[in-house]
Amino acid sequence: MGAVGLQTHIWANNTRSILLLAAFPVLMIGILYGVQLILMGFGFLPGTGRGLGDDMALAASWLGWTVPTALVIAAVWFAIAYFGNQALIDVMTGARKVERRTEPGLYNLLENLAISRGLRTPALRMIESDSLNAFATGLHEGRYSVTVTRGLVNTLTRDELEAVLAHELTHVINKDVRTMVIASIFAGIISVIAELVFRGLIYSGRGGRRDNKNALPLILIGLAFAAIGFALAIIIRMMLSRTREFVADAGAVELTKNPDAMISALRKIEGRSSVRGPDEVQQLFLDNQPDGRGLEGLFATHPPIQKRIDALVKFGGGHDPGVWSGGEAASAYETSVPTAG
Repeated sequence: MGAVGLQTHIWANNTRSILLLAAFPVLMIGILYGVQLILMGFGFLPGTGRGLGDDMALAASWLGWTVPTALVIAAVWFAIAYFGNQALIDVMTGARKVERRTEPGLYNLLENLAISRGLRTPALRMIESDSLNAFATGLHEGRYSVTVTRGLVNTLTRDELEAVLAHELTHVINKDVRTMVIASIFAGIISVIAELVFRGLIYSGRGGRRDNKNALPLILIGLAFAAIGFALAIIIRMMLSRTREFVADAGAVELTKNPDAMISALRKIEGRSSVRGPDEVQQLFLDNQPDGRGLEGLFATHPPIQKRIDALVKFGGGHDPGVWSGGEAASAYETSVPTAG
């Protein structure tokens, strides 16, 4: 980070994000084509009665009307998700909005950080969970929100909590939040299309004609298109999220001038960040480590905590205290932060 500057990384991330988001509609077309081949193979859609190439060409010709139809449905879904994304996230995570009078210390920390960057203070939300995590949401000024867990507030010191809030505020400043929410909406559209089609195939009371001699190749080719589309959608979401966490960690250090606080916060969060919620929401979290290794770790949306700490030590000049073994909660937090008035 130090060689080229933090702003360069932010510009590179934003450029890459635009390109990756543009790939989602292309993936949807590919998946839609694969679904049509599968339906033709099962006999739910008519074939040509000739060769495999003719059937595939026929399925491709249908894209002339199925793609516009899918795009209309996607646009309706996007509009609903655009205006109701925060309410949906609150329901899925159990978050509730809190005010200055109920969480004065926490609110003042977030407000001071926002003022230092000339921003309108995001709404503050709380999840009543012992887990240690946080995330930011929102699509534009006036609708941004920062959510933290009760466990995070009770465990972290004032400086550590300030570093976490600065991390999430960096996501807002860099427009990461908007990008990730839009990516989640696109991923949700693809998931819904797949769910509807495959449930229809499984639970349909009547099958289609199965006298198509190309049935098996059509089904296999269709499944290949669909599987590649889903895999690429997962990889795109991973690529959008992973690099942003390094930049947000660096942004937190830039805001607080305290790399040690960010490092010690990550150490406390390590292994204690599990919060319920769908994958589309968990990719927004401060930390979202898979329970397993191997392929599960390969498709993780967040880099390992250790790699993030190593980057902060190398480029931020911080000190790594080592794995946190637990201890007393930061009970002095409320009295260590000036309250309103």
